[in-house]
Amino acid sequence: MATFELKMPKLGESITEATITKWLKNTGDPIELDEPVVELSTDKVDSEIPSPVEGVLKEQLFSEGDTVEVDTVIAIIEMEGEDDAGDASPDEHSEETDTDAGATRQEDQKRGEQHQLSKAEKPAGEIRDTESGQTESTRFYSPLVRNIAKEEKISMKELEQIPGSGKNNRLTKEDLLAWLKDRSEKPATQNNEVAAAAPDSSSDSDKDATAKTPSKIPVGEKDEVVEMDRMRKLIAEHMVHSRDTSVHITLFKEVDMTPIVQWRKRQKGILQEREQEKLTFTPIFIEAIAKALRDYPMMNVSLDRQKIIKRKNINVGMAAALPDGNLIVPVIKNAGDKSLLGLTKEVNDLAARARGNKLKPDEIQGGTFTLTNFGTFGATMGTPIINQPQVGILGVGLIQKKPVVVETPDGDSIAIRHRMVLSLACDHRIVDGALGGMFLQRVAEYLEDFDTRQTI
Repeated sequence: MATFELKMPKLGESITEATITKWLKNTGDPIELDEPVVELSTDKVDSEIPSPVEGVLKEQLFSEGDTVEVDTVIAIIEMEGEDDAGDASPDEHSEETDTDAGATRQEDQKRGEQHQLSKAEKPAGEIRDTESGQTESTRFYSPLVRNIAKEEKISMKELEQIPGSGKNNRLTKEDLLAWLKDRSEKPATQNNEVAAAAPDSSSDSDKDATAKTPSKIPVGEKDEVVEMDRMRKLIAEHMVHSRDTSVHITLFKEVDMTPIVQWRKRQKGILQEREQEKLTFTPIFIEAIAKALRDYPMMNVSLDRQKIIKRKNINVGMAAALPDGNLIVPVIKNAGDKSLLGLTKEVNDLAARARGNKLKPDEIQGGTFTLTNFGTFGATMGTPIINQPQVGILGVGLIQKKPVVVETPDGDSIAIRHRMVLSLACDHRIVDGALGGMFLQRVAEYLEDFDTRQTI
């Protein structure tokens, strides 16, 4: 029987490894062409990997929870048919094939184990270089475990002491969550013992730490307890991390969208007939943001401790709601170099594939600024949370008709106009009110001065 080696695919230019979250096929199961075999996870997105061949799953070389480098063999699929004999005799060929295949599998397994032991990755924020005196660990931690440890402020010393149930005593997500649950039930008893022994010795910092310990929430008889799915957990972690990282300030600006509303009404039917593309407001917003970022490049930066990283490319992320209620942010790369038609097509494509869970990992990475649309769901305005490691995010509210004062050569008058509120949240560590205000004003100007004579 011929065999096929299923390798860990390269999920994107910046992705060097992925975690096996679930085997969709067990050893001995038949596999059809393009049928999903395994579910993989990176720090950003989950992906199902289809089989490029038809056969039977002969061997799984890694377990669920293992993090594996790209191009490493993760499974062996047995196919119908015979191996090509070539010029060698059947016995010689069989022996050589078995030896080569076995050596390849052993090499891949050895490389995976060495990779897992040597990388010894730990929670961000707890790892320092050797100059600071922090010793390196020889235990492997998956990206998901590192993220949870980071958000829960678990020190490396604590992490090293938690027993693991995975292969080679590896710490799994379930091990860590169980340990956290056990820890959350202990502080009250421990604090009472400490208070009884030394009631006057607690400092203000100790009291703050105790106050932050979450109390157990009562559950009523008719209440339903539902476990968060993995994506919602990641979103929650990212939001808490952003709040704890950036000093958020939010600036507001109301803009007149009347010219754009009228222009879109004229153009959307033409574009639908000619290109079979929907014309939404999103590409217009992204175009205005990209132009303003070019005018104010200090809004297109990231902050790494006390170092400012000035981004060369303008990559605008657009927050998109998924059918299951979760959120994902596909990124328009080099948005400042694209025409309005090009932006429209890319926005529609990314939005459609986001809803179908067909985005590639690289398509949700590399953003330098983010747009989020509150108005889609009827909200007038909002205070968005910065998408780390960016320093700004623009929220757009509901476009609605309002009576406003309009200045004309003949004097002021009251008119009905389409108005919208812009909400700019920025990181006050690097973006002051002056810069944020000027950037917000420039976005408003690009929207209000939109060229309504152009065609798309």
